[in-house]
Amino acid sequence: MKEGIHPNYYQATVTCNCGNTFVTGSTKKEIHVEVCSKCHSFYTGQQKAAQARGRIDKFNKKYGVK
Repeated sequence: MKEGIHPNYYQATVTCNCGNTFVTGSTKKEIHVEVCSKCHSFYTGQQKAAQARGRIDKFNKKYGVK
């Protein structure tokens, strides 16, 4: 590898709006995110399947799929 062209690599602390923190590697020392795996609805199992079913039914009705 060439010297002097690569960014510094740090042990970054990632902080979510929900208060969850974890450590990962990054070129930044601190990272702030809005959604993490602890509060995202897909990963917590609180995903609203009813909304998805409504969109699917609307699509099927629009295009005549039975």
